[in-house]
Amino acid sequence: MVAAAAAVSGKTVNIEDAYDNKEYDFSGTKSFDHKTGYRSKSFLTVPMTNHENELIGVLQLLNAIDEEDGEVTAFSDTDQQLVESFSSQAAITITNRNLINAQKELFDSFIQLIAGAIDEKSPYTGGHYRRVPILTNMLADSASRIDTGPLKDFSMTEDEKYELEVAAWLHDCGKITTPEYVVDKGTKLETIFDRIHIVNTRFELIRRDAIINALKSRLEKTNGSKPYILEEDEQLKKELAEIEEDKAYIKQCNIGGEYISEEQVTRINQIANKNWLTSSGEEEKLLSEEEAQNLQIGRGTLSVREREIINNHVSVTIKMLQSLPYPRHLKRVPEFAGGHHEKMDGTGYPNGLTHSEMSTQAKIMVIADVYEALTAADRPYNSEGKKLSLVMKIMSFMRNDYHFDPDLFDIFVKEGVFEEYAKKFVKPGQIDEVEKKKLVM
Repeated sequence: MVAAAAAVSGKTVNIEDAYDNKEYDFSGTKSFDHKTGYRSKSFLTVPMTNHENELIGVLQLLNAIDEEDGEVTAFSDTDQQLVESFSSQAAITITNRNLINAQKELFDSFIQLIAGAIDEKSPYTGGHYRRVPILTNMLADSASRIDTGPLKDFSMTEDEKYELEVAAWLHDCGKITTPEYVVDKGTKLETIFDRIHIVNTRFELIRRDAIINALKSRLEKTNGSKPYILEEDEQLKKELAEIEEDKAYIKQCNIGGEYISEEQVTRINQIANKNWLTSSGEEEKLLSEEEAQNLQIGRGTLSVREREIINNHVSVTIKMLQSLPYPRHLKRVPEFAGGHHEKMDGTGYPNGLTHSEMSTQAKIMVIADVYEALTAADRPYNSEGKKLSLVMKIMSFMRNDYHFDPDLFDIFVKEGVFEEYAKKFVKPGQIDEVEKKKLVM
């Protein structure tokens, strides 16, 4: 086979007429000619090598044409020199393209590696890294298709879509520096472990002390009268019921939520100020000041200090991403990735950007990040996941407070992006009826 011979030898093979040549096997060529009526005659086969003299392919030309009479002729020495020069340039081009593809593959793999590292660090956020890019692309595609309204001129090239996808993959890469006890905090009293068990022990001690005090009081009053029956002590039953009620209330408050009322704060403080007797006989408050403050967290499970720690991941993300030498078509990755916690009213972080200061791509990521987090059922503080109707209600409130771009949120709803995503990534038990008309402005 002439192509294989050129590849193995590394030398050009110039054949005047394949049918007269006895050195190479042209049976396949003759069979092709017989079926098609074509007549293969002259062959010029040139091995292609890169800058490291590695074979990357073979360039083969058939049937040179005589410029004067238009007949098939042999390839001349000039033809051969020209094609050999061309093959060198072609080899360089192919090598460069392969290197570009390899660099892109390496870059994409590096992105996946970062996500995998954070996944290993916290199983509660690994899914977030994989789902946000999908949702971001879905919303970006929908916004690009809109031909009316404020976003009718928004469109994205393939390079711009890739740029946004990279930003979506890397938007939380700064969390690799966030302590696990903050990322994985599932309850308000959790630090290294959930301190609700310590609080429960104090309740148990108060309960036992109540029983002991009741028995002591009864013994002091008894003078050989009828025997004391613990279960019939109404005052004790009232005290024990109150203790169990307080215990259950604190347990409930330890679970993260979206809101805490003034009544709840007052009740927590009342319980916190009750006393329990230590092993040394000293009275202490049932809840420390720090424990009471943690239980009064209004949204989620993080304290103010812990919220500052986790919020810092965005600044770290921006710092990490800005340190990379991007090609021109990826220059805005730090901007897109670093804007997913900004709000349209300027109250977001880390830079307090307003609507006019943010790109449409960054605004898309804000919605994708929030929706994925609210629907996720793999968070330590939300193992069941919220109902879809509740998620969209919460997001509509956030839109009204100008946390989201209202035009993008309308597209998110009207184009059914939230429903399409839910069908693929949200648990069936979370999906319920959503009144879309009430969500759009």
